[in-house]
Formats: sequence, C-alpha cells, structure tokens
Amino acid sequence: MKKYTVDETFKGIDFSDQTNQPKDYENCNFTDCNFAGVNLNDFSFEDCTFENCDLSNARVNNTAFKNIHFKSCKLIGVQFDTCNTFLLAFSFSLCIMNYTSFYSLKIPETNFKECSIIEADFTETDLSKAVFEACDLSGTVFSKTKLLKADFRSSVNFTIDPEQNGMSGAKFSLESLPGLLQKYDIIVG
Repeated sequence: MKKYTVDETFKGIDFSDQTNQPKDYENCNFTDCNFAGVNLNDFSFEDCTFENCDLSNARVNNTAFKNIHFKSCKLIGVQFDTCNTFLLAFSFSLCIMNYTSFYSLKIPETNFKECSIIEADFTETDLSKAVFEACDLSGTVFSKTKLLKADFRSSVNFTIDPEQNGMSGAKFSLESLPGLLQKYDIIVG
C-alpha cells in the first residue's frame, strides 16, 4: 500500500468505497470527491485543496490539516476540535459548515468567505484576526472566544455577548448591532 501521496489530483472519487488508501497527502487537489462519513482519523493533509467535496460527518480524530483550502464543500457536522492541532491552518469559501465544532482551537487569521456556519461551536476558540466575510452565523455559539481584531462587518445572524468574549479591535457593521446587544432585550433601529 502506498502510504504517501504528493502532487496528485483526485476527481470524482468516492472515498467511502476506498480501502487501504494512503493516509498522507501533500500538495494534492480533491475535486468532486465524497468523504461523507469517512474515517479520516490520523490522516495528514498538507497544502491541499478540496473543491466541491462532501466531508459531512467525516471523522477527523487526530487528522492534520496544514494549510488547507476548502471551496464549495459540505462540511456538515465535522468535529474539527478533535483534529491534530500542530500547524493547523485552513480557510473556507462558499462552504456549508452547519453543526461544526471548533471548540477550544487556536485558529487565528482563519478566513471564512460566504459560508453557511449555522449552529456551529466556537466556544473558547482563538479567532483573533479571523475574517467572516458574508457568512450566515445563525445559532452559532461564541462563548469565551478570542475575537481580537476579528472582522464580522459583512456577516449576518450572529449573536455575540461582548461581556463573555474578548473583542478588542473587532469590526462590526451598524446593522450588526442587534446581534451584539441581544442579551439586553433592547430594540435597535
């Protein structure tokens, strides 16, 4: 069995049907692939791109994601908080990330662009300088989250308690004030 894969492109592969696949991928591209429900425990992905892939409910215990970009992917229910944190770095654009968990991860400067991040968990996560560009954050939990200099100016439907989160220098639009003041039961507008 080949254990290490470099500089390859995978298109339209259903990894749920694959047995004995390699566990280490570097500089690989995955397009239109299915990883839904797949056990990716102890896999390593470095400098890889996932585009139009379904990783919903994939198991990622001790999985390494080093400089990974997810574009137009379904990541529903992925528990990123169980992955390997060494050199953890990823970005997301046009993804469906509902019910994901990033509990207690250190992922500063992470970019989320035009993503659906509904009912996700960012409790105790370090999101310093993260950018949430045009994301829907309905029901997403921010509790004891480090949001220093994070940018939420174009995102919607979030509720963030300024007293429970470190928010110095964070950026918000005037339209997002209700999401910051919700606990006070006041009407803005």
